[in-house]
Amino acid sequence: MTFSTFTPAQAAELAVVERSGFIESRHIGSAVVLHPEGSPLISLGSPEAAVFTRSSLKPLQAIAAMSLGAQLTGPAAALAAASHKSEAGHVEVVETMLETAGLSVSDLQCPSAHPADGAFRRQLQEEARAAREVSTDPRSPLYFNCSGKHAAFLAAARAIGADTSTYLSPDHPVQQKVAEVVAAFASEEPSAVGIDGCGAPVFALSLTGLARAIGRVVRMGSSDDTEKEGAWAAYESEARTLTEAVFADPWTIEGHGRPNSTVIDRLGVFAKGGAEGVIVMATRTGYAVAVKCLDGSSRATGLVALTLLQRAGAFDAEPGAASAPEGDTVDAVIAAITDRVTGGTDSEGRTNVVGRLELGEDIATIGERKRD
Repeated sequence: MTFSTFTPAQAAELAVVERSGFIESRHIGSAVVLHPEGSPLISLGSPEAAVFTRSSLKPLQAIAAMSLGAQLTGPAAALAAASHKSEAGHVEVVETMLETAGLSVSDLQCPSAHPADGAFRRQLQEEARAAREVSTDPRSPLYFNCSGKHAAFLAAARAIGADTSTYLSPDHPVQQKVAEVVAAFASEEPSAVGIDGCGAPVFALSLTGLARAIGRVVRMGSSDDTEKEGAWAAYESEARTLTEAVFADPWTIEGHGRPNSTVIDRLGVFAKGGAEGVIVMATRTGYAVAVKCLDGSSRATGLVALTLLQRAGAFDAEPGAASAPEGDTVDAVIAAITDRVTGGTDSEGRTNVVGRLELGEDIATIGERKRD
């Protein structure tokens, strides 16, 4: 039997692509915004249906690794929860994580990849040419976007004296701890376990469970006033280490100028996207949103998530996030992280903007419904 997420008939229209006055694409999906106390403020589509959480799960995987004794602080803690673009700084931190645990790149079991960051890839190519190496095409598990998470898993395995060669097995003590942490923070047992793109176990949760989990992580890690009753409260120290690390160095989570890092840096809102159109965000006070685009595209997820937080009133309780010291606003950050719809060039050779990504009908009317 094949299990499934929600169907198109159960989805809501989250966003549309307008080109030259013509709607050429529609993104449908589900989303939910939770109050810090856990009650739903906005619900679209089928947020109770299971979705594979993909890399949006990484904060919980990082907390599990730290709880087992992986010595992670500062950028290393953030890299454990990152989907990095392999900038030079990312790679340096992951290398240090491995060395500190007495491990090496050969211990990583994530796929080999080229650095996604063009500047770092060119640097490596130039160094290879200067050294007259046979191959000048840099490729390594170190450059895979999940290498920080894998380094954290390995460090945890080493800390408890477990086998490092089987650290991705669902039966491994590290992955068993991850499952325990996921269930504790989400207050929900995963409905399925699969294999993520990096080879690690990935869990299926409802969007409500995902939002609940990351909202708890960020709120507990950012405030001393958090309700501390529940299984997740045992991980307060790890949650605080993680959130402080991410907010101190937003570039670690994705990369300089990248969407997730931009949201964290300019708004003070935790953001963690995942493959196949999943994203989760949470404010320091614990408002949380989780989104899944059914077509697997991430094009609209940032726009949708920030808009829903805004319309749920999350920033009213968090003025520091609504207007950063640099004068940033939620709308300005949405514009910065949303791709333009382009077509051709103007008379001076500049790219023409001929349309835009817009909110879908089911979101566009939320403000109207609240005023009625």
